[in-house]
Amino acid sequence: MATRREPTARQVRLGAELRRLRDAAGLKATEAASLLGVSSVQMSQIESGVSGVSEQRVRRLAANYACADEELLAALVAMATDRTRGWWEEYRGHLATPFLDLSELEHHARYRWDVDFLHVPGLLQTEDYARALFTYVNPEFPDDEVARWVEHRMKRRVVIERPTPIPYEAVIHEAALRITVGSRAAMRAQLHRVLELSEVGHVTVRVIPFDLEGFGGAGSAMVYAGGPVPELDTVVRDHPHGTAFIDARAQLGRFRTLFRRLEDESLDAERSRDLIHGLTKEL
Repeated sequence: MATRREPTARQVRLGAELRRLRDAAGLKATEAASLLGVSSVQMSQIESGVSGVSEQRVRRLAANYACADEELLAALVAMATDRTRGWWEEYRGHLATPFLDLSELEHHARYRWDVDFLHVPGLLQTEDYARALFTYVNPEFPDDEVARWVEHRMKRRVVIERPTPIPYEAVIHEAALRITVGSRAAMRAQLHRVLELSEVGHVTVRVIPFDLEGFGGAGSAMVYAGGPVPELDTVVRDHPHGTAFIDARAQLGRFRTLFRRLEDESLDAERSRDLIHGLTKEL
């Protein structure tokens, strides 16, 4: 088994899921290694995503772990045998790994939820808005590098613009829509872009208004990517020191509940469009 110098988040996730199945079966890593006829070091590499694993070995492990969930097993086999080299690979070595991992996650997602309080979500951003964001946060970076970040962000929109797009729901606080990122003209164009997309059948945009009473969820920003089965969902959150990919079962359940609460507290799609339309007239 060839080892990887830097496994992707998807490869790491496969290894983590195999480890979860082993833990649930009450087996030690050394016992699992003996089932495959590999060393404990090789087993550790499989479970950390450093080494790949064949469909045959995934099925053998699942059988010995008494995994009866056929849908989950099929999804794990698909992850193990996937050889996709997506458009994001052209940015490897030029952009930080989390940028590429997020692109791959979106590519394989069955649906996507976004919650944002300070900025328009990335999949809804215009080129000018994204450029203003990147330039402000990284003023010392050369124009060509900023251009690469912007280009990558624009390409990520493919998941909601392709012929078979994924269902997409965004909950955006009014604050994010009022902060003038870039020029007033650029912000007006950004709001028009959100309005345009909100009319598309697979896209739903809801706004949390300033005047909502009792709201305390301003720290709940998230990207929620739905997997082929709920166990393979992923939450992505930005922190001051990096990006976190969250996949613990209890955490996923908590974020699903939180998203539905935020959704319930926001304006419906029609009233959200009315609010955004009103904001465009103020610019």
